Amino acid sequence: MKSYRGTPSIFEKTAGEKRAELEVRNLSLSFGGVTALQGVDLDVKTGELVAVIGPNGAGKTSLLNTITGYYRAGDGTIRFNGRDITRIATHDAVRLGIGRTFQNIELFPGMTVLSNLMLARHLHCRYRFDSACCFTRAARDEEVRHRHILEEIIDFLEIQPIRKTLVGSLPYGMRKRVELGRAVALEPSLLVLDEPFAGMNMEEKEDMTRFLIEMNEGWGQTMILVEHDMSIVMSISRRVVVLNFGEKLAEGSPEEIQNHPEVIKAYLGEDVDV
Repeated sequence: MKSYRGTPSIFEKTAGEKRAELEVRNLSLSFGGVTALQGVDLDVKTGELVAVIGPNGAGKTSLLNTITGYYRAGDGTIRFNGRDITRIATHDAVRLGIGRTFQNIELFPGMTVLSNLMLARHLHCRYRFDSACCFTRAARDEEVRHRHILEEIIDFLEIQPIRKTLVGSLPYGMRKRVELGRAVALEPSLLVLDEPFAGMNMEEKEDMTRFLIEMNEGWGQTMILVEHDMSIVMSISRRVVVLNFGEKLAEGSPEEIQNHPEVIKAYLGEDVDV
């Protein structure tokens, strides 16, 4: 992957920058009398692509929301790179290196693709408010640096022709790609993906699969993936965690999960073809 005019590549990180060690222990979450999660354990090691699967209502998105600070756990602990983040605020989770996409696309439809991507760079902006208002030389240089980084992402995701297109006018699958780009622009060490393939046709799924494999195997990007398409999950995941009614039902390699009798009974079905 090329960089622009000497700008360090966003895809070339040191081992320390890539470190993403997540430990979830005995995690529980309730909404009134409804239990969303009960005693869930989860480990994610640096460089892994871990999939979380389960029936609708199993607690998959609730787990992601708790890890990323959108929900506060009732019991249990979450540690990221040795730090307790059980009740961390969402913006602090991002600053620690946890980025995500959403089940329902959370982009600004009245802004261009490039503007949506640029919003994610606020975390890395070094100029002050007064410099931005006056658009000083330092602010201009900083904007150019961020634009170069975004051009790397645009090239990687093959969205060059739509960089100046309003997001609201794009087809659903392409908006999913833009949302992935915005999450990548945060430069997260842990990338959390909530159903990134939902609503896509076969060609769009093939493209997204290619991007995720390259990110994981080529860059060493650590990921947690929630997805219902079992053919994708079983082909790209290194490890699969199965939730059912808010509890962890099973964990193992894709091959182990495909042949797990309780998983087949609860979710995959007797005649599943993965």
